[in-house]
This record gives sequence, C-alpha cells and structure tokens, in this order.
Amino acid sequence: MRFLEDDDTDPMLSVVNLIDLFLVIIGLLMIVIAQNPLGPLARENVVVVESPGQADMRITVKEGKELTRYESSGKVGEGQGARAGITYRLDDGRMIYVPENKVKEINQ
Repeated sequence: MRFLEDDDTDPMLSVVNLIDLFLVIIGLLMIVIAQNPLGPLARENVVVVESPGQADMRITVKEGKELTRYESSGKVGEGQGARAGITYRLDDGRMIYVPENKVKEINQ
C-alpha cells in the first residue's frame, strides 16, 4: 500500500528544488562575469567602444585596474589645442607623421 501514500506534501522536496535553481543561477552569473571584457578576470589592457559612429558613442579604456571613460559630445572638431604637425598617407596605406618644427625646416 505504499504506492498510495502522498509524497507531494514533503517540504524538503521544495527546498531541494530551490537549491538546484539557485545553483543554476549562480553558474550563469559566473559565466557572465567571466565573459565581461571589463570584469576582474579580463586582460590587463582593454578598450570597449559602445555605439561606434553614433552621437552618443562612449569609449571605455581599462589599463590595469584603472578605468577611463570618454564620451562623445556629438559635435565634430570640438576641443582646444594647437597644431602639432602634419600626417601624410602613403600609397600603400601607411601613415607618416611629421612634427610641426620639422615641417618648417623642410619648407625652408
């Protein structure tokens, strides 16, 4: 007559199911943390570009344990500074940078 007994009322069965569910959730969270490029398990130096080419583009640079975030203002050519030299593109695609004082020497 044992097959007629009702085992569904055992509270330990629901606890075991909850523990299994939490183990699966913890495993998934560990996988997400391991795959995050800015996470603690990532390489030392990482650059992440979010929304490239858009007005709200953001660049995050990780150098060791230091994180630096650069955000786009959406404007072209904004900023302060001085001309530092000239860059030339060669036929094979290489770029050559000539500092400003060298340009003056070449032109004279």
